[in-house]
Amino acid sequence: MSAKILNANEKTCQHAAMKHPQQNKRAPQAHPPALSVPSYHRILVKHGLIEKTMSIPDAYKVFLKVGADPEVQKLRRKVAPGNRIKHVPALYLATAMALQGMTKQELEALKLRIEERPASKSSLGRVAN
Repeated sequence: MSAKILNANEKTCQHAAMKHPQQNKRAPQAHPPALSVPSYHRILVKHGLIEKTMSIPDAYKVFLKVGADPEVQKLRRKVAPGNRIKHVPALYLATAMALQGMTKQELEALKLRIEERPASKSSLGRVAN
């Protein structure tokens, strides 16, 4: 009886191995899938704050500046009241919703505020001699 079960398993395995090799291959993709780009990059591109070609590390720096903007923080608090945001993806979602609630003029003003801020924090930590 166990030999019959073993033969049945062997038949299913052999059948799976006999598939045509073309069935397992996918067509080559012309561009990388959207999910290979982090959500913060897609959020910033969607709202016109960065170009689609910006590198991921640079986009993250811009996203941090956007999150530190007082107007965005105010809108984000309205979107997510209380202290319920405890993990990063929820913070991304709240920032995206805050940006979605902004008008084109507000987004343009935000873009200008981000561009005029200093790029590094190292100058903030220096002590005058």
